[in-house]
Amino acid sequence: MTDPNRPNDDPANPAPSGEPVVSKPYIMPDDPEEGSNEALTKELAEARDKTLRTLAEMENLRQRTRREVSDSKMNGITGFARDILDIADNLQRALDAVPTEAKANADPGLQALIDGVELTERSMLNTLEKNGVKKFDPSGEKFDPNFQQAMYEVPDPSVPAGTVVQVVQAGYTIGDRVLRPALVGVAKGGAKAAPAPSEQA
Repeated sequence: MTDPNRPNDDPANPAPSGEPVVSKPYIMPDDPEEGSNEALTKELAEARDKTLRTLAEMENLRQRTRREVSDSKMNGITGFARDILDIADNLQRALDAVPTEAKANADPGLQALIDGVELTERSMLNTLEKNGVKKFDPSGEKFDPNFQQAMYEVPDPSVPAGTVVQVVQAGYTIGDRVLRPALVGVAKGGAKAAPAPSEQA
């Protein structure tokens, strides 16, 4: 008869215990052992890489958002600004309609009207400029189809061909984009632009 309180000395048949026996997992020779310096260094490098990538993504997002907000502001006022340009043109036409002699000999009433129209036009252009809309006059510049629209050619041999000699309607930009191109007359048949001097050895 066996004593139930006697310890089991048979190694092939161990006594059952309350907790299961878990074997240690096999570690490949290339992998650093858990808790070693190599494992910690590897984890640190991965964490640093993730942090740098996250910071770069956040900076890109911040710049993209800033650009989108700026574009939205410009697009929001583009339609309104384009409509206001008609009013600015009409003010300029009103001033141009008064002959120079009439301006010089104007009675006080007419002079007050002229001054009022000029003041209104200046105030409107200043307000547009505060909102990013700028007027440009390309007189004397080389014709640039990105900013100007040629209406006709003018035979003028005194200036190089392709030079803007008349401005029918001033142009406007909003930010770095063209809101309305300038309507211009371009010189033709004049002297050609001098070629760049070539270096001779």
